Amino acid sequence: MTANSASAPRLRLRRMLPRDPAQPHRTASTLELFFDLVFVVAVSIASAQLHHALSEGHFLHGITSYAMLFFAIWWAWMNFTWFATSFDTDDWLYRVTTIVQMGGVLVFAAGIPRAFVDADFTIIVLGYVVMRIAMVAQWLRASRSAGPLRSATRKYAVGIAAVQVLWVLFLLVPEGIPQILAFTLFVLIEISVPVFAEYRRQTPWHPHHITERYGLFTLIVLGESLLASANAIIDALQEVESLGPLIAISVLTLVVTASLWWIYFWPPHHRAISSFRNSLRYGYTHYFVFAAAAALSAGIEVEIDVLTGESHISQVAASFTVTIPIAVFLLGIWWIAIRAHADRVVNTVFPLGALLVLLDPILPIPVTLTALILVIIVVVLVIRPPVIPDAAGRDIDEA
Repeated sequence: MTANSASAPRLRLRRMLPRDPAQPHRTASTLELFFDLVFVVAVSIASAQLHHALSEGHFLHGITSYAMLFFAIWWAWMNFTWFATSFDTDDWLYRVTTIVQMGGVLVFAAGIPRAFVDADFTIIVLGYVVMRIAMVAQWLRASRSAGPLRSATRKYAVGIAAVQVLWVLFLLVPEGIPQILAFTLFVLIEISVPVFAEYRRQTPWHPHHITERYGLFTLIVLGESLLASANAIIDALQEVESLGPLIAISVLTLVVTASLWWIYFWPPHHRAISSFRNSLRYGYTHYFVFAAAAALSAGIEVEIDVLTGESHISQVAASFTVTIPIAVFLLGIWWIAIRAHADRVVNTVFPLGALLVLLDPILPIPVTLTALILVIIVVVLVIRPPVIPDAAGRDIDEA
């Protein structure tokens, strides 16, 4: 009797009630951090495949394939994150369902090389559908105790399930332009599900929790660039003739990555999702921020290949594989989080800096101008802290 009584609370499921969006000290759970680990794998494999495609000069194929696959990675992660901020119960069923989603991510990751090389999306779709069906189960469970939000939770479940039918049909679409057009259409339908579900009544989100989760994913994608920096040192130890340039690009990569980290975490992100419209802009634009940060590591690897003679693309083309992702990252984070909390100087420096980054390929030493520009931006941000409007609408320093 005693053993059964003690185990009963552990086996009993909690009601999946909407979470308090003003809950104090809300932070990412260990389950959420564990969940992110499988996305480290998926992002790493996608970045590696992009690197190989770019290094071989297959620019259009590499970029389109990467954009398609990274969408699935980002969208599955984002949907779980916003659901968790609203309905996380952390009971055994919630954990098991989350682990099923993790399994889907691993299946998806295993299919990335075949999708890149052979345009075979069978394993990709299988893994994605596993992730999304588990998400449908979460929304259906939430609908039982959602009260006024029951309609929204059911719309999510129906919308996600319906789109999965389209992704299965995607496997029947011929390779090439028809496949790209079908993918684009299905993506538009997919990203319209939250708008459809929350148009009349929004599920609650915790601003600090959400932005912490986005910050953690940013660290994941920036970590790929640190790995590329380490690879440059490893290659330098084996390539005596390229020792100087490889060490230089390793150091510059560290400077660039550290600068992007500094830039990303400069603004008060939680203020960027104060409304439903702003939350959509913040969430959706992060696709470009995350994809660019992960693509940066591929660009660094391409630079290393050129320096070591493993790639025969031009130095200018190799430099663009680095500068374009950085410019996209800068413009993306400026648009969604920095612009509204910066003064005129910062809002001038950012677009100008992104434009100047694209001039890096004219220099003989890769990444040099980019690193210098990013350091200047960081210095400007240190000198001019974020500003927020007071009750009268006047700007005041965040500090």
